[in-house]
Amino acid sequence: MDYKTITYVVADGIAIITLNRPEVMNALDAQMRAEITDAVRTGGREARVVVLTGAGRAFCSGQDLGDRANAANIDLERTLRDEYQPMLAAITECPVPTISAVNGAAAGAGANLALGADVVIASERAFFMQAFAKIGLIPDAGGTYFMPRQIGMAKAMGAALFADKISATQAERWGMIWEAVPDSDFAETWKARAKHLANGPTAAYAEAKTAIRASFENSLEDQLTLEAKLQGKCGKTRDFKEGVLAFLDKRTAEFEGR
Repeated sequence: MDYKTITYVVADGIAIITLNRPEVMNALDAQMRAEITDAVRTGGREARVVVLTGAGRAFCSGQDLGDRANAANIDLERTLRDEYQPMLAAITECPVPTISAVNGAAAGAGANLALGADVVIASERAFFMQAFAKIGLIPDAGGTYFMPRQIGMAKAMGAALFADKISATQAERWGMIWEAVPDSDFAETWKARAKHLANGPTAAYAEAKTAIRASFENSLEDQLTLEAKLQGKCGKTRDFKEGVLAFLDKRTAEFEGR
């Protein structure tokens, strides 16, 4: 696909997808949603980690409401079903680790796009806002799924009803994101994190993602059974053998990935 609203670069096993409509704070239109979906799927095949970030001062301001005449006439059900659902599925089902590097404002669907990644790293100047109530809507794009699991019912409900800004540092304290870092260290930090994952055991990461996501629906017995099954798969990989030998040799493991 010839991307118009994002940039896509792969280097050293890292696929970097940059939302690139800074003039509208990287608001999501239909083309951008399709391009993100395609780029994440491509990155899952071509790279060992996929990073989502934004150009300019925002990560993503959410749904592009367009002009005043058409803003209230969007078919939201169709848009969410046909455009957002595939995009979010591409991220959550990506076979390699995904990182949201949140460089600025992440509001509405943009906040939940960020929260869909495996790891969220935010600049301290960034914020998250479930802005939907301000225009008479409920959190969508996975917001009602991600938030209760990440921050609990009470905070998820408050975030939805009050639509307050949640600073990156507050999001870190709540457990909504992995870490908030000073703006001066932001780029260096997420790139180092991405490099770490790109050099890691990709197959094991995939199985860890499967197990952790399944845990919310499983009983303890079912989860232990799943762990045993997935660990058995990991134990047959070259990466496991290499990891053990590296540990015994007191050297850094050189994982094959997959």
